[in-house]
Amino acid sequence: MRTRLTARARAWLARWRPVMPILVAEFVVVVGFGALLPVLPLYVVDQGVDPATLGIILAAWPAARLIFEPLFGWLADRTSRKPLMIAGLLILTVASLLPLAFHGPLELLLLRFLSGAAASMYDPAARGILVDATAEDERGEVFGLYTSAQMGGLIFGPVIGAFGAALGGGFAFPFIAAGAACAVGAAYLARALPPAAVGPRTHAPLTETSYAEYGTDSPDLAQRYVESQQRDRTPQAPLREMLNRAVIGALTMNFALYLAVGVYEVVWSLYMRHLGASLAWIGITYVLYATPVVLFSPFAGQLVDRLGGLRFAVGGGLVVGVALFIYALASEPYLPGAVILIEAMANAFLGPAMFAILSRGTPMGRTSTTQGLFGAAGTIAFIAAALATGALFALDVRLPFAVFGGIVLAFFLIGGLIARGAAPRPAST
Repeated sequence: MRTRLTARARAWLARWRPVMPILVAEFVVVVGFGALLPVLPLYVVDQGVDPATLGIILAAWPAARLIFEPLFGWLADRTSRKPLMIAGLLILTVASLLPLAFHGPLELLLLRFLSGAAASMYDPAARGILVDATAEDERGEVFGLYTSAQMGGLIFGPVIGAFGAALGGGFAFPFIAAGAACAVGAAYLARALPPAAVGPRTHAPLTETSYAEYGTDSPDLAQRYVESQQRDRTPQAPLREMLNRAVIGALTMNFALYLAVGVYEVVWSLYMRHLGASLAWIGITYVLYATPVVLFSPFAGQLVDRLGGLRFAVGGGLVVGVALFIYALASEPYLPGAVILIEAMANAFLGPAMFAILSRGTPMGRTSTTQGLFGAAGTIAFIAAALATGALFALDVRLPFAVFGGIVLAFFLIGGLIARGAAPRPAST
C-alpha cells in the first residue's frame, strides 16, 4: 500500500513539476498578503481615516492593476517572464514595509498604488505560464491547484498576521511578515523557475542531458515547457480574437466575483468588529474560508475538466451572492463563520471553472494578455466596490452586503448566459 502511494505521489509530482515553482511561490506570497488582510483596514482607520477614505485608499491597489495588468500581461507574452515576476515581488517587498514609516492618508494611498502596480508585473506572467505549460484538458485542474496554493496561503497568512499583532507584535508585525514573504518568493523563483521561463532567446537547445534543468526527468514534460516559452516562434492571433463569448463571459463573471472581494477587503474586519468579534476570530474567519478551497479545488478542477466549467461557475457565483445577503442579516460574529464554509465550497469550484472558460476562448499566443484582461475585469469591479462600500458602510454597516449581493447575482447570471453560447475553441490554439 505504501509503495503504491509513493508511486502515485511520484507520478503526480512528475506531471505537475513544470508548474510547481509557480504554485510554491503563489503560496508563499499569499501568506504575506493574507497576513495583512485582517489588519490593514483596522490599521488605516486607527490612523484617523474615515470609512469612505478607507475605501479610496484600498481602491488604489486595484486601480493600479487596472492600468498596469493588461500592459504587463501584453509584455509577458513578448519578453522574459521570469525577471518581470521577480522584479514585481521585490517592489512588493519594499512597498509592504513602507506604510510603517509613511502612514498619512495620501502616503498610504500612493503605497497601495505602488503595490498594485508591482503585483501586475507578477500575476499575468505567472498565470500565463500555467496556461502555456498545460494541455487544454488540464487547465481546470491546474488552476484548481493554483487556487489551492492561494488558499493555502490564506490559511496561514491571516492567522500569522492577526495572532502576531494580537500577541504583542502590534500592527507592525503583519507588514513585516508581508514584506518577508514577498522577498522569499522572489528568491525562490530566481532559483527554482526553470531557465526556459527566462525568455525565448536565452535557453540552450533541449538535450537528453538537460531535462533536469527543467525540473523533470520526463522528455515530454521538458519539451512541452520549452515549447511553451518559445513565444517568438509561436504566431500571435490578432487582439480582436479575444473578443469572443467565452472570454467575455469569463470577464463578466470575474467582475461579479471581485465586487464581493472588494466588499470583504474594505469592511469585513470592521463589520466583524462591529458584531463583537476579536482580532483573533477575524483572522480565523479567513482560515475558515481558505481551508475548504484548499481541500476541494484540485478535485473541483478535475470535475470542471470532465464536465465543463459553465455550470460550476454560475452555481458558485449564485452562492456568493446569497452569502452576501446572509452576512447582512448577522447579529453576532459566529453565524458568518458557518456561512463562510458554504461560500468557500462554492469558490473551490468557481475559480477553476472561470479559468477553464477563459482558457477555452484564449487565442493562440495571447495567454498572458488574456489573463491580464481577466485580472483587469476583476480590478474594475474591486475599485467600484471599494469606493462604494466605504460610503455605504458609513450610512449603515449592513448596507454594502445587501446592495452588492443583488449586483453579484445579476452579473453572474449575465456572464453565464454570454458564455453559454461560446463556440468550441479551434484545435490549433
